[in-house]
Amino acid sequence: MLWGGKPRSRFGKWLDKNEINQIELERASKLSSGTVSKLCNDKQYRPKLATIHKLNKGLGKIGKNIDVEDFFC
Repeated sequence: MLWGGKPRSRFGKWLDKNEINQIELERASKLSSGTVSKLCNDKQYRPKLATIHKLNKGLGKIGKNIDVEDFFC
């Protein structure tokens, strides 16, 4: 959990571990705050392929090249 709030998804925990905040990810990936929030907090959320592509591209912009499909498949 983060700050005693909602439990984080595996992706949310990975962001926390790598000290990437959600706002930074929103800006780099051009995803909405609602989408990034779901990615980070909703363990049941399965993003569309287009969202995964934007996420990968955004993470690349901030120097984190991972395969985010590992988190959502």
